[in-house]
Amino acid sequence: MTASSPTAPPGPEEPAEPRNTHAREGPPAHPPHRARPHIAPLDGLRGVAVVAVVLFHAGHLGGGFLGVDLFFALSGFLITGLLLEEAARHGRIDLPAFWGRRARRLLPALAVVLVATPLLAWAFGSPAQLRFALTDAPWVAGQGVNWHYIGQRLDYWGSSETRLFAPLWSIAVEWQFYLLWPLLVALLARRLGPRAVAALAVTGALLSVALMAHLAHAVDTTRAYEGTDTRAFALLLGSAAATAPARAALGRVPRPAARALGAALAGGLLLSWLLLDGHDAPGLYRGGMFLHSLAAALLIALLAAAPDHGAGRLLGARAPRRLGEVSYGLYLWHWPVYALLPTTLEGPGGWGRTTLALGLSLTAAILSRRWVEDPVRFRAGWARGRRGWLALGLAALAATALWLAVPRPDAGAGTVDVERLTTL
Repeated sequence: MTASSPTAPPGPEEPAEPRNTHAREGPPAHPPHRARPHIAPLDGLRGVAVVAVVLFHAGHLGGGFLGVDLFFALSGFLITGLLLEEAARHGRIDLPAFWGRRARRLLPALAVVLVATPLLAWAFGSPAQLRFALTDAPWVAGQGVNWHYIGQRLDYWGSSETRLFAPLWSIAVEWQFYLLWPLLVALLARRLGPRAVAALAVTGALLSVALMAHLAHAVDTTRAYEGTDTRAFALLLGSAAATAPARAALGRVPRPAARALGAALAGGLLLSWLLLDGHDAPGLYRGGMFLHSLAAALLIALLAAAPDHGAGRLLGARAPRRLGEVSYGLYLWHWPVYALLPTTLEGPGGWGRTTLALGLSLTAAILSRRWVEDPVRFRAGWARGRRGWLALGLAALAATALWLAVPRPDAGAGTVDVERLTTL
């Protein structure tokens, strides 16, 4: 995998999940919704995955793109757990409140990146980078950029650094999952119970991987790799792992065996990231990604059940946990920053450019969380009630005005995405 191939970044950091005692407490995300504490090892797992993705994009870790499937599994597990818990506690799921929490958690950081990236491309990028950033931005805002790229046949493995929003296809997949899956869970959990949710998740995952295997025979694998339906299996396997039948089955595993299984799964995931290469592993489309996602879902469930034992202690350490807490912002920022840095900064083995990009992206992610994400998520004064809606409206108007104001480069020789043309 070359440094110029943008991968689907790690999935967004999820809402509150159960957390053990050594993780930092935070205010509730929404007053009527009882926030659960975080499970520290799951934050750490997210931190490890985002580093894998960053290293993959920089050309240092051939299988690091599989961190995206780990993020998908985490999202499915955490979201489904929250939904089922609410259904059990109240007998119903407040879908508008759920979508509101998701929007407050994920949209502020995305909006900042969406506005900043064209400006950065205008100031520091090439005409092609600016032109494609402006073209792709509305699709990113509408959470449909994965289908936009599928329509353009933007080859995932051969796409160049001109597409600054390329990794955000995975964010679109997650948003589409957030819109549909809660509706199904709300219906099934109320009428048929959690076993029906588990059955639907497993059935959907099997259909999804079958569709991916069918589409993988095409010359262009963009449809198989970025389709919401073909990647749903990772989200659905994580969802299945959060249901009562899955938890009961894992609960019957003796504690020593569970610790050994967790260590083996963690080691297997890491080994796959080190050894696999998307270019040379067609088997990934014929069940390989499914097995990786299944291993990820099992590991997540084991860590949630016993966060203070085995692999949980390593993943719950301060460094991976802190990285996990800003993984969403780091995922959003790392590719535009890396792609806009001059290639003259590569240094020995390309590590100069990678290190600088990681440092700048991490700084941007921390500042975004401190000054934008957390105030909106935890309802600072300016983000509440009518003031919040007014702030949202003004931000949308400003972003639209900026998008219209930035001059579009002419589509000439200097703006042609040559790498894309060679893949068609």
